[in-house]
Order: sequence, then structure tokens, then C-alpha cells
Amino acid sequence: MLEKKDITLEKAVLIGVITKDQDEVKSEEYLDELEFLTFTAGGEVVKRFTQKVEMPNPKTFIGTGKIEDVRQYIEENDIGTAIFDDELSSAQERNISKILNCKVLDRTNLILDIFAQRAQTSYARTQVELAQCEYLLPRLRGMWTHLERQKGGIGMRGPGETEIETDRRIVRDKISLLKEKLKIIDKQMSVQRGNRGAMVRVALVGYTNVGKSTLMNVISKSEVFAENKLFATLDTTVRKVVIQNLPFLLSDTVGFIRKLPTQLVESFKSTLDEVREADLLLHVVDISHPNFEEHIESVNKVLGEIKSSDKPTIMVFNKIDAYKAEPLDADDLETERSSAHYSLEEWKRSWMNKVGKNNALFISALNKENLEDFKKRVYDEVREIHITRFPYNKFLYPDYEDLN
Repeated sequence: MLEKKDITLEKAVLIGVITKDQDEVKSEEYLDELEFLTFTAGGEVVKRFTQKVEMPNPKTFIGTGKIEDVRQYIEENDIGTAIFDDELSSAQERNISKILNCKVLDRTNLILDIFAQRAQTSYARTQVELAQCEYLLPRLRGMWTHLERQKGGIGMRGPGETEIETDRRIVRDKISLLKEKLKIIDKQMSVQRGNRGAMVRVALVGYTNVGKSTLMNVISKSEVFAENKLFATLDTTVRKVVIQNLPFLLSDTVGFIRKLPTQLVESFKSTLDEVREADLLLHVVDISHPNFEEHIESVNKVLGEIKSSDKPTIMVFNKIDAYKAEPLDADDLETERSSAHYSLEEWKRSWMNKVGKNNALFISALNKENLEDFKKRVYDEVREIHITRFPYNKFLYPDYEDLN
């Protein structure tokens, strides 16, 4: 008989700020996402703290009064972790740790921790380790109590490094080694990609947790790991897919997120080679999420950074089964009707009617709704790319309608 295990989640508090660039609504959205990240990492959010500030305090990120409130709450409720929504400088992290006397993390550190948990292959682990080292380097001071100058006295006055310099040198050497290791793996993967021949390559891209892996499983009839958590997929998975009689390669890539740490974008650029080398992108969007338009912007920004924004793209709005418009009473004359009140039909008639090639698609990968329309569109696009590459193969792949 299997033993039942109780998993104790680490108790944490979240801290965010409201500024002129980030209003109360946006701050709340970011903290919702941070809470989901905390849950994914194995934590339980007990309380949130927010403060209106012109700009974050250079010493303690939030004001002295607010940080004292946080300290008291942490002490009274035996909280082990304080998580800040924005990246902290090494000085801020050090000062806050002294005041709160608990583990202090920022959004970047939390995402790196999730990536470290999820990395399965040697390639993903190397990329995460590189990002961690680059994050750690400027924060070495104060991370260990022994980092003081070497003792003076008889026989100890020669040239020498401080321990902090020694540790920095070790981390820099580690970064160089990891970069060299990644170059070797990149060459190997480049050879693998070259061995795939001239098959049409299609890549799934999108925000994290929009259902890319679920869609991949449905289309390719494979068992790619899919879970309702952020960053369930880290390693790029490539599968051969056949729609009707037309074969192509479909790759599932790492999801993107707002405020994505720079170190991760840099470290994972090689993973995103699958996106760079794809002939067609399927940009998957979770239409049931209230901020899906902002998610689209975040994904487009990263695609621009890896020089892939000009590729042919099909917009795929997933999770239509979970979409619910905000109710608006016909007698309510005060509330202004906004996009939050749109039905799916109204969304289809909005700007979505003009995005991508031949407009957007609306599906539910989980419930397999509208998958026939999806397959037809992908077939048509892949067929067009294929017969451009191999004109003499045109007779092998007739129009989708003729195959049924």
C-alpha cells in the first residue's frame, strides 16, 4: 500500500510597489502572477504587502515604516521567505535580509529556482546554471560571513586577494566553463537539426501556461509533460507530425513571462534556436486569462529580441472552454462597457479578425474543440511552404478539402 505523504509548503509573503509606471491594477496582476510562481516553486503565500512610492527605495526597496510592518508580521507568524516582485540590487537584498532576518528573494531568483527544479536534460541544467552564476556574481558580497580581508601580521603582508575577489574569480571561471560547454552542446544540436533534412519546421510559442504542451500532445499523439503550472516545459521537444498525408516537424518551446530576467533570455537564446529556424510559428494565447493582450506583447517582445518577429505566424487562441466574459447588467448605466465584457463572437470581430495570416483560430486543446479548423489551417500553411520548396511534390499533397 502506498504511503500518503503530507507536503509542507514554505510560508512566504509577497511585496510589491505601486508607482507612476505601475498602477494599482497592474501591481495586483503582477502579484497574482508572483503568487502562481511561488506556488509552482513549492511555496504558500500567506500575505501580500504593497506600497505607493514615487520610486523604489535604493536601500530597502520599500519605505522604512512598511518594512517594519513586514518585519513584525514575519516575526509574529513565523514566515520563512519574503519575495519581492522586482529585481533587487545586491545592496537592497543585503539590507532587507538584515532587517527581516529571513530568506529574501526577488522575482528573478524565484524564476531561476523554478527553472533549476524543472531542468531535466544536461543542456537545460547547463543553461540554468549559467543564468544562476550570472545572477550571483554581482551579489557575492555579504552572502557568506567569512568574506573579509585576509588577516595581517607576521608573514601575512604579501600580495593577496580578498576572499570576495577569490570567490568572484571562481564564479567568473565557472561562467566561462559553462559558456564553453554550451557552445559544444550547441554544435551537437545544430548537427541534429541539420540531419532533419528539408522538412518544414513549425514551432509553438507563447506565454507560459497557455497550453502549448497540451496542444502538442493532441496534434502529435505524444506524451509531452503538461501541467497547470508555470514553466512546466523547459526542454525543447520536437515531434514528427502528419496531418492527412503531409509530414512536418513540430517543436514545443519554453514559455515566456513578463519581467523575464535578462540572464534567462541570454542563457536560453540557444534553446530558442528552434524558434529561429522554424518556417512557421503557432503563437498560442490563453484567451481565458484577463491579461492575454499583455501576454501577446511580452511574447512579441522576446520574439523581437531573438530576431523572429518577421516569421509567418498563426495566432491560436486556446482555452475557449474556460473563457467567461464579465457580466454587465443592462440596467447598469454607471459601468462603462469594455473588452472584459466581450463575448467570444465579439472578440472574433475585433482586431483579432486582422491578425496573422487568414485571421486567428479559436480552439480548446483540452476539450479538442475546433481542432479540425486548426488542422486544416496548419495543413494549408505547411503545404504552401513545402511546395514552394519542392514544386514537383505539389501533386502529392492536394487541397485539404479534396482529402476528405
